[in-house]
Amino acid sequence: MNIAVVGTGYVGLVTGTCFAETGNHVICVDINEKKIARLHNGEIPIFEPGLDLLFERNTRQGRLKFTIDLAEGIKNAEVIFLALPTPPGEDGSADLSYILGVAEQLSGIITDYKVIIDKSTVPVGTAEKVHAIMAKKLDESLFDVVSNPEFLREGVAVEDFMKPDRVVIGTSSDRAQRVMRELYEPFVRQGNPIIFMDERSAEMTKYAANSYLATRISFMNEIANLCELAGANVDMVRMGMGSDSRIGKRFLFPGVGYGGSCFPKDVQALAKTAGEFAYDFKILKSVMNVNDRQRYVLAKKIKAFFNNDVKGKTIAMWGLAFKPNTDDIREAPALYIIDELLEAGAMVRAFDPEAMENVKAIYGDRVQFTSDQYEALIGADVLAIVTEWNIFRTPSFKVMRQLLKTPAIFDGRNLYDLDRMADEGFYYESIGREVIKV
Repeated sequence: MNIAVVGTGYVGLVTGTCFAETGNHVICVDINEKKIARLHNGEIPIFEPGLDLLFERNTRQGRLKFTIDLAEGIKNAEVIFLALPTPPGEDGSADLSYILGVAEQLSGIITDYKVIIDKSTVPVGTAEKVHAIMAKKLDESLFDVVSNPEFLREGVAVEDFMKPDRVVIGTSSDRAQRVMRELYEPFVRQGNPIIFMDERSAEMTKYAANSYLATRISFMNEIANLCELAGANVDMVRMGMGSDSRIGKRFLFPGVGYGGSCFPKDVQALAKTAGEFAYDFKILKSVMNVNDRQRYVLAKKIKAFFNNDVKGKTIAMWGLAFKPNTDDIREAPALYIIDELLEAGAMVRAFDPEAMENVKAIYGDRVQFTSDQYEALIGADVLAIVTEWNIFRTPSFKVMRQLLKTPAIFDGRNLYDLDRMADEGFYYESIGREVIKV
């Protein structure tokens, strides 16, 4: 098919590249001229494992192209994906101005039948709003609006797209359903389902899925906090819970809270949607409150270690991205920890394999950045581990003891075995487990 993808952010670029990989001809459209120029030059503006190989192959073979001209981009397209930002407003609701603005533009330039696909995460009723705006200028026989939420995990987004657990498509049009089935069948040859439903249910599905996962994370963080008070080990509790087939093992790891572009925004937006229907979604409010508090747990532990006086102390920090295998720092717990430590007068010296430039754009020289993880330890008073990158899992503890002023680690991701930390002679605080004291 000929496909247009409007928006070259994280979702748009992965979507366009992966569709090109299965033989479609894709044109990605964006109003950011600098970004389009970079893409023309073969530069990918995000870090996502595996994307670079597909990007290079499909641009070289002419299946993946880029433009700033919306009319040019959609001229020959049979389907048009809207992969545009939906940032949260001050009240938590999703801002639909980008999507509705493009819908209005499309209504003035479409001349033959096209399927308009909401790929962005949008509130219930958005497909109807897009349809209403386009129908003001355009005959309804020339378009259908479909909801097709994405379920991409940053760090494994290419694999998620190419081998999806399921494809959710919301449409009431038989014609659009045929087009969407043809488009996605190459991705579900192993038998995973393409689930067709109405537009509102598809929109709700994305919010429900992310909010449930965020709820699991917050629940385990609450269990971890209780374990610390009760003298239990959250690792043992997690394994005991996860072995129950009704519960499962995933998203049961405690830590310093969830972040990223999806969970915080989507939980907030679903709570706002509930409010619009006069429904008090109490669990979601608790999930947000727990996560807000959890972001500061590690900073609180560090401050307590120094009797609440960290002024002049240097805190080494391993990990800045909200999760490993991405450079995304949106709502990253590390940023909240940095703010708390800087405000208390501490200095922060940080290393992250991919996210340092993004953090540097926020803090400038208020945070020191190093070329590797061990350089961050030189002369630092203690170490805080915030993101569970693989390179942090098996470090040289001998080198760490030599470089740190105090052999103390505050681990927000429970990377290390408690007995090993005791044997290595570290003061070690983690989440929901016993404190190892030197």
